[in-house]
Amino acid sequence: MLDLAALTELLASPRKIVITTHHKPDGDAMGSSLGLYNYLIQQGHHATVIAPTDYPAFLSWLPRNGDVVIYTEQAEKSAALIADAELIFCLDFNALSRINEMGVLVGESKAYKIMIDHHLEPQDFDDYRHWNINACATAQLIYDFIVNELHHRELINADVATCLYTGIMTDSASFRLPNTTSTVHRIVADLIDLGAVNWRIHELVYNSATENRLRFLGHCLANCLEVLPEYHTAIIAVNNTDLHKYDVDTGDTEGIVNYALSMADIKLAAFIVERSDRVKLSLRSKGEFPANEICKKYFDGGGHRNAAGGHSSNTLEQVVQQFKTILPEYKKLLNQ
Repeated sequence: MLDLAALTELLASPRKIVITTHHKPDGDAMGSSLGLYNYLIQQGHHATVIAPTDYPAFLSWLPRNGDVVIYTEQAEKSAALIADAELIFCLDFNALSRINEMGVLVGESKAYKIMIDHHLEPQDFDDYRHWNINACATAQLIYDFIVNELHHRELINADVATCLYTGIMTDSASFRLPNTTSTVHRIVADLIDLGAVNWRIHELVYNSATENRLRFLGHCLANCLEVLPEYHTAIIAVNNTDLHKYDVDTGDTEGIVNYALSMADIKLAAFIVERSDRVKLSLRSKGEFPANEICKKYFDGGGHRNAAGGHSSNTLEQVVQQFKTILPEYKKLLNQ
């Protein structure tokens, strides 16, 4: 294991560094990765961000996004970079299975592995860990790592600030979740002072939908929404045919579950979608309801209390029915 002094010494001279994050990266995954990347290159490190898969187009504007290597498109190059790395930063995930085929390569690498994350129950594959389940985003932890552990606030330029602001904004649901503490707001204020243009970032992330995405959202709300008043639960289930009909792209389904949760009497919302290889679930909840417990216990997943995900190899209809049969177990919690 590395201690902070040893890690600081390693980072004191240029190193070959890989930064990676979970598959189908979201705003926090790419914001934290590119935030760290933009910090490291200022010090002369030979850093590369490798994403296991593609990610939403509404994140393509992030500073230095053009430098990102996507494993599924450049597997040979990615493997060579991982094999040659001296340090691998693992951001916004805590199990090597979350980076798909790359997990084997990272696990076998002799590089020091640094985990920076806020998810429950991390695996022991890392050599250094900056981990806090109470953080609202991994981007918050990157800020803390740079400012309070490495003491390099002066290296948070506008590019770093923009990336980290994006990560915090998206993972806190625009600063609406309970873990958006006063500390988070102070960090965000500092990032604005350091060059993050908050209103512009919001525009680029949330006001860049395509016509297909809006029509797909309308279809989901008009035709796929099912409300179960007895359990204060709402379900949106979408089949693969509709994904093709509306030409749904990576990221187009993100956030749809929140529309179901926005209803006044709904405490638990599920977005269940049929993909080509499996059925995926995204759960969101209010208050103390443990959405992550359902995902971990029944759908081979996990996450945070109010935001979690899972998957199943069963059919869409079977998964929806399974989800419904679970609800009586949680009826008391759902009716509190």
